[in-house]
Amino acid sequence: MSIQTNKTIVFLMGPTASGKTDLAIKLAQQFKVRIISVDSALIYKGMDIGTAKPNQATLQKYPHHLIDICNPEDSYSAFDFVTDATHQIELAFSKNELPILVGGTSFYFHALEHGLSNLPESTNESREKFNQLLKSKGTTALHQDLEKIDPQAANRIHPNDAQRITRALEVFDISGKTLSQLQGNKQSPIAHPIQKIILMPERGELHQRIEQRFLSMMDNGFLKEVKTLKQNPNLHENLPAIRCVGYRQAWQYLDGKIDKATMIEKAIIATRQLCKRQSTWLRGEENALILENNDIETAIQFIQNN
Repeated sequence: MSIQTNKTIVFLMGPTASGKTDLAIKLAQQFKVRIISVDSALIYKGMDIGTAKPNQATLQKYPHHLIDICNPEDSYSAFDFVTDATHQIELAFSKNELPILVGGTSFYFHALEHGLSNLPESTNESREKFNQLLKSKGTTALHQDLEKIDPQAANRIHPNDAQRITRALEVFDISGKTLSQLQGNKQSPIAHPIQKIILMPERGELHQRIEQRFLSMMDNGFLKEVKTLKQNPNLHENLPAIRCVGYRQAWQYLDGKIDKATMIEKAIIATRQLCKRQSTWLRGEENALILENNDIETAIQFIQNN
């Protein structure tokens, strides 16, 4: 089925395990599309099972762009994502394809739609500096440091969110300006109309899917995948890649910090908590088609009529 895109972009959003990939593939069977991943975990090579990455046969038939673009030790920022996604969107338009951006990483979607602050790029040296500070002082103490430097940011960032706390401190360390100051000056967002489709299955069904999916990951070799990652001397549990849900808990298990049953329980709980955060964000989205299931006919009509 052909469609006049009129340079319109489709955001296909939803919490983890909601069926976004399946719906994207159904749309790819109906339209000439370019599927662009909006997922901060799928960017990493060698992290396939625990991220529920589409298998190679699926990717060969229905290519997903912005998957497997980084090594787990690499830094990849929202700025990098906006740059890469914008390039893919323009490529889609040049080939008369409909860009479908699929994922659940809210700050990537937000950066693309609303623009991005002019924040300084992270460096290997600064990351190492704040990783060491995190190890020596702990998250609580660093959050207290942030309260003194940037009370606004400290108020927004949860005291246990080590990644965002260290990033806010790093921004101030590099630029001499606070995160709140720099976020006042944003780069322009994408200048294309956006159609939003949100997959939002019932909460109990999502929780059941999350548990079943993680147990299936375990059966399919997830621990072997993490063991392979642990052989990389550049990786440690404070890196964003290893902090992905499931990987952090498996890493702790392989380090002997928790037993296997606890690891499975913690991974499922962490994934459900991620799902809750994603669902809260999605409920705030306006002018979106909300689907409880992969209702392909409704999605097709929505795309054609807007």
